[in-house]
Amino acid sequence: MPFYQDSISSLFQQFDSGIPGISNSEAEKRIREFGPNALQEKKKKPAWILFLAQFKDFMILILAAAAIISGIVGDLTDTLIILVIIVLNAVLGFVQEYRAEKAMESLKKLTETHTKVIRDGQTLTVQSKALVPGDVVLLEAGNMVPADIRLIDTFSLKIDESSLTGESVPVDKISEPILKENLSPGDQLNMAFKGTLVTNGRATGLVLATGMKTEIGKIANLLQEATPVTPLQQRMQRFGKVISYLVLGICGLLFLAGLARGEDIFQVLLLSVSLAVAAIPEALPALITIALSLGAGRLAKKKALIRKLPAVESLGSVTYICTDKTGTLTQNKMTVVSLDSDFLNSFSSEFSNLQLGLGLCHDVHLDKKGKPEGEATELALVERLLKELSVEKYSQLAKKFPRIGEIPFDSTRKRMSTLHQFGDQVLVLCKGASESISGILKVKTIAEEVSLSSEKWGEKGERVLAFAGKLIPKLPAESEWASLEAELEYFGKVGMIDPPRETVKTSIQECKTAGIKPVMITGDHHATAKAIAEEVGIWKPGDLVLTGAELADLNDEDFAKQVEKVSVYARVAPDQKLRIVQTLQLKGHYVAMTGDGVNDAPSLKAANIGVAMGIAGTDVSKEAAHLILLDDNFSTIVRAVKEGRRIFDNIRKFIKYIMTCNGAEIWTIGLAPFLGFPNPLLPIHILWINLVTDGLPALALAGERPEKDLMDRPPRPPKQSLFAEGVGYHIIWVGMLMAGVTLFTQYWAIRQGWHWQTMVFSVLAFSQLGHVMAVRSDRTFLFRQGLLSNKPLLISVGLTMLLQLGVIYLPMFNNIFKTQPLDLMELLFCIGMALIVFHAVEMEKLVRRIIKK
Repeated sequence: MPFYQDSISSLFQQFDSGIPGISNSEAEKRIREFGPNALQEKKKKPAWILFLAQFKDFMILILAAAAIISGIVGDLTDTLIILVIIVLNAVLGFVQEYRAEKAMESLKKLTETHTKVIRDGQTLTVQSKALVPGDVVLLEAGNMVPADIRLIDTFSLKIDESSLTGESVPVDKISEPILKENLSPGDQLNMAFKGTLVTNGRATGLVLATGMKTEIGKIANLLQEATPVTPLQQRMQRFGKVISYLVLGICGLLFLAGLARGEDIFQVLLLSVSLAVAAIPEALPALITIALSLGAGRLAKKKALIRKLPAVESLGSVTYICTDKTGTLTQNKMTVVSLDSDFLNSFSSEFSNLQLGLGLCHDVHLDKKGKPEGEATELALVERLLKELSVEKYSQLAKKFPRIGEIPFDSTRKRMSTLHQFGDQVLVLCKGASESISGILKVKTIAEEVSLSSEKWGEKGERVLAFAGKLIPKLPAESEWASLEAELEYFGKVGMIDPPRETVKTSIQECKTAGIKPVMITGDHHATAKAIAEEVGIWKPGDLVLTGAELADLNDEDFAKQVEKVSVYARVAPDQKLRIVQTLQLKGHYVAMTGDGVNDAPSLKAANIGVAMGIAGTDVSKEAAHLILLDDNFSTIVRAVKEGRRIFDNIRKFIKYIMTCNGAEIWTIGLAPFLGFPNPLLPIHILWINLVTDGLPALALAGERPEKDLMDRPPRPPKQSLFAEGVGYHIIWVGMLMAGVTLFTQYWAIRQGWHWQTMVFSVLAFSQLGHVMAVRSDRTFLFRQGLLSNKPLLISVGLTMLLQLGVIYLPMFNNIFKTQPLDLMELLFCIGMALIVFHAVEMEKLVRRIIKK
């Protein structure tokens, strides 16, 4: 019998479960039997296959061809060395790919969802992947359904099953058995399926299937999606293809030029192939992936969890941050900031009338440690009272004046009342909105004063609650209690706000300095929203405040004219957020949007950067978002934007470094024949330089600290080229300078009778190391930055320098690399020539400063 036809009692028997759920020990046993409640991802390649896959690379195949050619001409030493370099390149590629994969795995662990489950009769929150058949789970609006579930009880439950059935309208769910045969999942109204979204109501349910046994698991078996490539990687892949064809063309010309000069065909071919391998930046995609993954890891430590890797780099382009107020800009904790009390004519000799109201007219209770617990507004009232009374004194209130009746709050009256034994009499206490309380006061002049002063407090963004009461001889019949809310004496009032977070004002100013406009979008009242926005620096005189009603009255054209002038949206419905995002995007802005509810999902998905709340956010909002705030704090968004800018800066730095060095190698070997010089480098020299300078130093640049002016610049246009802002010119002129210095070294060393080829080899290697130190910043001189501010880079440069010196001076390497030990004068000359490149790049920073002025 299908599960949807069966009764709940029968299913409990089948799964050996019940309303109290299963025990934790039984859950552990079942998870060993059924496995984790997760869809199986495409089977990962073992590490050894990942390693072997490195040898399929086009450039590796060219290297292998070079090794074969070298062997054919009888140079077995070169063959051996090239093969060693092939293996080393493969090892570096494997390590980079493996690290990127591991970094992404660790980030995925942070995105795991949680579910409320009943085990041993207690409600627990567990990871969704820990659910097993027989578990009893609790669902509510905003939850992603964690498994295939038979519903036990439903309360106004609606589920969006579009991900499973394609039906766009949420489905009303029931709990009764359905006796029809052969129903499709969309017609099984008493079932909830894994991966669908609860949009309304709540329910309890029995887990029937988990993981790949679920309906969506069956679909997952048919389709395993590959991880999408980021836009940045796509741009780099396209660039890589273009540069590959260009380099291969240059190498073809070099080969023809060598033949025309009558050089040995095999040596010319080997040199051309080696240059092609050295010049093509095949490591860039892996380096970019690692940089993005490392950046995402740093953001996670700063309470910002990246769900979609492209968002790391995209954060640097944000021009608008549309943020919620409650909990994001504010502390999400109501606090009494104003108090007005009538200290005269108190009913009690120990307590003022307002203290009686604050201490008795609420449902707050003290926990075992004496800490108050309850609804946020009432909690704020008690916390304010505890500034005047000790916990012991406060506790005496309820004992001395016990509650004997209550008229609950309702939205029509906008107040609540409690009745307390007061000696031989009965004390009536009433708490509510100031306009509600002023309407039931005995003295009309006081009522007018309360209304007037409350309006003034409201203009400051405060939520005003007033207190009133009276003594009556005895408790009337319950049917007459409603009449007690009349002819009351005024006790006082309090003004409350949800205060801004301490760091928000600084973060708002940082946004504005960085060319990012922060906008508040809230469901709160106009006055409250404006007051908080003004306090934190979002709103300033001249800015517009738009309510949801006013927004609804504007057509698209009129709204587009105003949208850039609005800094506060009040009483806005969640669906209006989407309109705000789309209008800003039409005006050319790159928008980050925060949200936490089910209805926020469309705007989060439509935003360039959707930001979900990690604490208050629903599963739906988190699924739709690019970024999750683990602390629900606006300042974390700003930190994420700063990290995004830093990451893009560092990606550009190692692109600038690698492309400049590769260009220098092309210029050096390509120009030498036309200048009448012999081939300046052997193939093994090119391969060595490519191996040691393009690896560790380039990767170390990914960890470079942010520039000091990082948040003083305007946002980067999203479509801006990686080679904009002078990067392309730098690659050309520094590459030519590096080649010029190297060729001059060749010319001078030949004239002096020095070991010219070893010197050329060394100058090219040393100048690239000097270059990597200089490109650490586009604006700040190296010694002002501090040599120790990027220790991994300093270590990698030092290690590469030692390896190069070993190639020059160790006899074993002299034979392999055809090098000769340099005397002190030759070595100093090489270092001096290499320093020309370093100082030239440093001077470029000075020129930039002068041009800016």
